[in-house]
Amino acid sequence: MAKDHGNQIKNDEQYEKLRDKGMSKEKAARIANDSQSGVKGGKAKKYEDRTKDDLYEEAKKVGIEGRSEMSKDELIKALRNN
Repeated sequence: MAKDHGNQIKNDEQYEKLRDKGMSKEKAARIANDSQSGVKGGKAKKYEDRTKDDLYEEAKKVGIEGRSEMSKDELIKALRNN
């Protein structure tokens, strides 16, 4: 059974597992307190099915340098390698 970390940690069991894997207290707490962590994803559209503007916005979110000069194919490659 996971130790009770008080009101600061919403998912004590997940927090303990992340700490055991070597994550910092802060990072483990952020993940354990996220209501969507552990929820399976996989519903996003393929990059090829998105517009260049959509890809640009995604590249902007993750901080890809030089994105404004990239073609759609270059944006896809950069996002996949990020």
